[in-house]
Amino acid sequence: ITFITEIKEELIACDPDKIERIMLNLLSNAVKFTPRGGSINVNIYDKDNIVEIHVKDTGVGIPEEMKDFVFERFIQVDGTTSRSTEGSGIGLSLVSSLVDMHGGNITLDSKQGEGCLFIIRLPKRTVSSTEEEKDISKMTSRNIVETICIEFSDIYN
Repeated sequence: ITFITEIKEELIACDPDKIERIMLNLLSNAVKFTPRGGSINVNIYDKDNIVEIHVKDTGVGIPEEMKDFVFERFIQVDGTTSRSTEGSGIGLSLVSSLVDMHGGNITLDSKQGEGCLFIIRLPKRTVSSTEEEKDISKMTSRNIVETICIEFSDIYN
């Protein structure tokens, strides 16, 4: 996994737990569906009034006929009972809802066999310092580790 950013620092109004959930879900999916030796790239861009986050993998990709449905609840691209990875089909629906709650949007570009590119666009909004400090004080490293373990739990057999 490679992280590249053109932004040194950008403060935006967001729920850090929700953004973490979004990123962990996209990364978890990328890890699950990218074969050994493949690559996953996360890029962050500063675009006028938005921050753009790209998560691109060299995984199995999503068939053209499924691309319009991946953000719907309980939809799985591989609907067989013998699929190689598990999941509830809620992940990308939840990601889409959480991005939407932040006033942003998420899009998908994918070709089967060539991987996926998810693009998240979040508006640059700010809140008062008092609200920001209150939210930051709620985060703990233990909560972050627990969230990562939960998000990646279905990767390992």
